[in-house]
Amino acid sequence: MNFLKKTLPLILAFVSGWLAITLEYIPHQNSEATMASLTKGLIIIGAITAFMGIYGLFSLHYLKIKRRSEGWGYSTLVIAGFMIMTAFGIYNNGAFMFQPQVEAGGISWIYEYIFNPCQATMFSILAFFIASAAYRTFRAKSLEAGILLVAAIIVMFGKVPIAGLVSEHIPEVAQWLLDYPNMAVKRAIFFGVALGGISTALRIIFGIERSYLGGE
Repeated sequence: MNFLKKTLPLILAFVSGWLAITLEYIPHQNSEATMASLTKGLIIIGAITAFMGIYGLFSLHYLKIKRRSEGWGYSTLVIAGFMIMTAFGIYNNGAFMFQPQVEAGGISWIYEYIFNPCQATMFSILAFFIASAAYRTFRAKSLEAGILLVAAIIVMFGKVPIAGLVSEHIPEVAQWLLDYPNMAVKRAIFFGVALGGISTALRIIFGIERSYLGGE
């Protein structure tokens, strides 16, 4: 049992990790075909994890409903929404699930008239929350904070239509800040994230990182 829980996952992670790295950097027809086969295997694994996610969704929210925990009404809506969308997806406007998904019927109606308005409402509330947080956070206590404050004001003001009426240069300056200083910082962050991802992948391949085994 210890072999299945700890040793076998480490062996699979080591072999599959090095196999993927080797195939990625060997420009050969056979390696490309093998990589395509491995990609199909990932699709199968993704389907299995989808079922695990569905099981986790139902078990978590069912327990909240059963125990009448705080917010159990929202759990009822989650399960009801999942069941309704699944039923409409299987029905597929009369074509059923073995045919390509029809862009009409219940799924399209729910997505267009329920999901999209709720999503727009959520992001609108989030925008006001970010604006209020920025107002509380941006305090020019140092030179760096002052530069950040000025740049943020220019970018936010430059993205509204009234900025062009005040001066035609404000939107241009805002776009310049986004295209050059902001892009340079984003690239540095992405580079750091990539290095962190490589480091984590190597730790998993060599068996140093074992948290996915259940916390070690």
